[in-house]
This record gives sequence, C-alpha cells and structure tokens, in this order.
Amino acid sequence: MKSKKTVEHTGKYTPYAREELMQKIQMRMSERRFLHVLGVEETAIALAARNGVSLEKASIAALVHDYAKERPNDEMELIIKTHGFDPELLEYGNNIWHGIVGAYLVEKELGITDEEILQAVRGHTTGAKEMSALDKVIYVADYIEPGRKFPGVDEARIIAMENLDEAVKYETKHTLQHLIEQEAKIYPKTIDTYNVWVSGK
Repeated sequence: MKSKKTVEHTGKYTPYAREELMQKIQMRMSERRFLHVLGVEETAIALAARNGVSLEKASIAALVHDYAKERPNDEMELIIKTHGFDPELLEYGNNIWHGIVGAYLVEKELGITDEEILQAVRGHTTGAKEMSALDKVIYVADYIEPGRKFPGVDEARIIAMENLDEAVKYETKHTLQHLIEQEAKIYPKTIDTYNVWVSGK
C-alpha cells in the first residue's frame, strides 16, 4: 500500500527527506502498523487540503504519530519516571503513552522540534479542550484512515470531508462510548475533550 498522494518534505520541519523518515519509522513498527501510518498520512493530507492546513506538517505528523506505539511498556514507564512526565500517566497504558511520550521520542530521536507537529502527536488519541487545525486533522485521520473497519466509520468519513469540527465531535462521542462499554479507565483529557467538543457545542 502506498499513499495515493504524498508531499515532499522541504527540510523545514524534519532533518530527513520523506523516504528517509519513512525508513526510520518503519524500523520501529510492524508492517501492519506501518500500513496504518501510511493510511493516516493519505487521509491527513486530504483533510489538510480541505481545511487550509500545511500539507507538509500534516504529512510529517501523520507519519510519526504512532512512532512509539510498539515500544516495550518498561521502556515507556522508565521514560515517564525519569523525564518529568505526570506520574499519573503510569496508571494508564500504551494507548495513552504512545501519544504523550511518543512526542518526546519523536523530538529526541527524529529531531523534529516543531511544536505544532509535536502537539498533534501528543493529542492524537485523546484530543484536547483546545485543538489547532493540525491537531484536528491528525486526530480525525487516525480514526477514519482507509484501513479502519468498525461500525460508524463510513459515517465518520462523510462527516470529516464536510466539517472537521463535527468529525472531532463524532469521534470523541463514539470513542468515549466505546471506552465506557469496555469498562476501561478513561484518561481525564479524553473527558475534557468530550465536555468541550460534544456536550459544550
């Protein structure tokens, strides 16, 4: 699988050309995860083009958003304990860690320092009360990329192409419903996102 549309990386936001960045990312994940990443990039570029967002930033943020998804738990726990992260994070798992700690690893290991890109990585699973257009693009693209198959995803795709804010609302509502059905522990930032984007609008 290749992204139908790709964007050249100018060197402004990453020290690597797109192909080099992809190689570094691919080394850190399974083939299945890498295909997901390419799907998110394809979707993020399409959403960025519709919403006046930098295509290059959308491409880079999408490519690196799951950089830490398959890191060992003990490695992630050690980083949380030794690098000034909120200790409360230890009560959650990699579904939360790979965004927040992942942004740290993206900066440290890939040399990407653009704060908007890093913030989009941090919040791509939880959302936030306040989200930049790039935050929304990555949050939604991760949810609706072509490889996703779950009840409601087709509706989410239609909404996303019409109204990005409504897509954030739809995703947040359905993610929270899923977590409640699973009786999963819910990260406070996810509830904050719901309170603003679903109940507050």
